[in-house]
Amino acid sequence: MKIVSWNLLRRVGATVHDVARLVAQERPDLLLMQEATSEIDALPHLIGGHYARTPLPDRIHGLAVWSVTAIRPRIVQLPPGTLVRRISQIVDLGELAVANVHLSHGQMLNRRQLRRIAEFLPPRAAVLGDFNLVGPVLLAGFDDVGPRRPTHVMGDIVPIRLDRCLTRGLACTEARVLPRGTSDHSPIVVRLDTGTATRALPAAA
Repeated sequence: MKIVSWNLLRRVGATVHDVARLVAQERPDLLLMQEATSEIDALPHLIGGHYARTPLPDRIHGLAVWSVTAIRPRIVQLPPGTLVRRISQIVDLGELAVANVHLSHGQMLNRRQLRRIAEFLPPRAAVLGDFNLVGPVLLAGFDDVGPRRPTHVMGDIVPIRLDRCLTRGLACTEARVLPRGTSDHSPIVVRLDTGTATRALPAAA
């Protein structure tokens, strides 16, 4: 299974046409988006497939997922931050599930949010998105298998790896960072071996 995750940067970042080009280029099975606005709702009209978007409470943007196959994400409420209430989209794929996340900036809070998400995931699962997290994830049973290159430049000065992929019971066979394009985050690409139940080694890319 090939998965792409991209923080689109609300209304001033990646457009629906940018997203459509990314899908045409990478041909993922699943595309996870953060900071997606209503403009992105046109995506299935451009490229087909199946799509679902869930705004964050009281925000114009939120989480969105596009898939080659039919999906109906489950929405999980997360421990809230000071300013923004957070959610996660969990896509049930039968014997495994994939969670789309955009976590809070607080370094204790975002780890609490990950533990909350893990309560709703089956033994074989992946968590991808914008973690807003610095340092080790510290989520029991999960491996950080995403690419190790920076995905965001904080203050246009400090490169940092905010976009990640965690897996449990799934091997990661490919992990890449794509060019940033029109957003302030670079998309990440992972390929997961859904037939292999194993603890994966961290990706070197």
